[in-house]
Amino acid sequence: MKRIVSAVLSVLFVFSFSVSVKAEEKAEINVSAEAYVLYCADNGQIISSKNENKKMKPASTTKIMTSLLALEEASSQNKKVKFTDKMIAEGSSMYLKIGDVVTLKDLAAGMMMASGNDAANAAALTISGSTEKFADKMNKRASQIGMKNTHFVTPSGLDDNNHYSTAYDMALLMSYALENEDFAKLTSQKSGTVEFIEPGSKKTTYSNHNRLLSLYEYCIGGKTGYTMSAGRCLVSAAKKDGLTLICVTLNDRNDWNDHISLYNYGFEKYSCYTSDDTSFFADIPCVGGESDSVTVTSEKPVSIVVPSDDKDKIERKVYLDSFLYTPIKQGDNVGRIEYTLNGKTIEENNLVAVDSIYSKNENKNIFTIIKDLFTYG
Repeated sequence: MKRIVSAVLSVLFVFSFSVSVKAEEKAEINVSAEAYVLYCADNGQIISSKNENKKMKPASTTKIMTSLLALEEASSQNKKVKFTDKMIAEGSSMYLKIGDVVTLKDLAAGMMMASGNDAANAAALTISGSTEKFADKMNKRASQIGMKNTHFVTPSGLDDNNHYSTAYDMALLMSYALENEDFAKLTSQKSGTVEFIEPGSKKTTYSNHNRLLSLYEYCIGGKTGYTMSAGRCLVSAAKKDGLTLICVTLNDRNDWNDHISLYNYGFEKYSCYTSDDTSFFADIPCVGGESDSVTVTSEKPVSIVVPSDDKDKIERKVYLDSFLYTPIKQGDNVGRIEYTLNGKTIEENNLVAVDSIYSKNENKNIFTIIKDLFTYG
C-alpha cells in the first residue's frame, strides 16, 4: 500500500530488524578432516575452518565443475553424445557402452549421481575436443570464480600431481554452481533417470552417492569423492530458514557426521533475515512537474546474515526528502533504507523513482511556452 509522506525536511522510519555484520573470529571445531571449511554462501564468510587453503587432491568433487560446464553447454545446445572408446575411463562409472547415445544433460546426471568418470570424459571431449582443452576451460572458470589455489587437469578428478584444489576454493565453486538453476535442481535429487537415445529401449536410474541428502534434512546437494591418495572428500550445501551454508571436507574418514556437526554449529550461531524492501512504497510531492508526486520503492529485497545473538539489536531506517524537484527519471536514486547495528551502518538499500516525472515546460517548444505565459484562467 502506498503511503503519503508528510512535508518535513526529511522523514525517518525506524523498525527493529536484522542484517549482516562483519565476520566474527572464525571458529575451529573438532573435525576429522585434514582440511575443511564451513562457508556462508550468502555473505562469503568463513564460519569455521582448518587448513582451508592447503592444496590437496579433490578427487571426484572435481565433477562439480565438469557437470556445471556441461549443463551450461546443454542449456544452449543439448548435444547428442555418441560414446566412443576414447571416452572410456577407469574408476566409478555411468556404465556407458561404445555406441550408446545420450545428451550432455544426461552426462551431467551421470556425473552428479553415479560419479561417472566415463560421463566426465565424454562431456569433456564433446565440449572441447580433448581433455587438455577442457581442463583449460575448467581453469579459466576457476580463475573467474576466485579459486586462486586450484589447478584442474582431469575432468573426473582422477589423481594427478598437478590436479589440486583447496577446501575454500571448492566452497567457492559449490556456491557459484548453485546459482545455476539446472545444477541446483540436479544436485538436490536423490536419484536421476537417463533415457538413452541409443539404444532406445535403455533406461537407467542412478542413485546419488551423496547420502547426506537422506541423513540431513536441510541438505540441498553436494558431491562425494574418493581415491586412495585423496581419501574421502565431500562438498555439500544446506539451507535452513533462508541461510545457505557450504561445507567442504578433504581427506575425512568421518565426513557424513562432520558435515552434520558443522551445519548444526553454523545454523545455531547464525541466522538469515529477509526484508522485502520492494514492498515499501511512498508518494513524494514533486515541485515543477507535470505530476504532483512520484512513487518511490526500493531496488531489491534484502537478505542478510547476522549472529543469532544480534537479531534484536538492528534498526531499520528509511530516509526520504519531503519533496523532490523535477525532472525525475525512472530509476533515479531518491533516498535509502539504512540498517544499523550499535550505531554503525552495516547495510544500505537505495530507494528509486518508479516512473519518470517531467518538468512542466520540458516537452514544450518555445512558442507554446510563450503562449502559456499570456494565457489566463
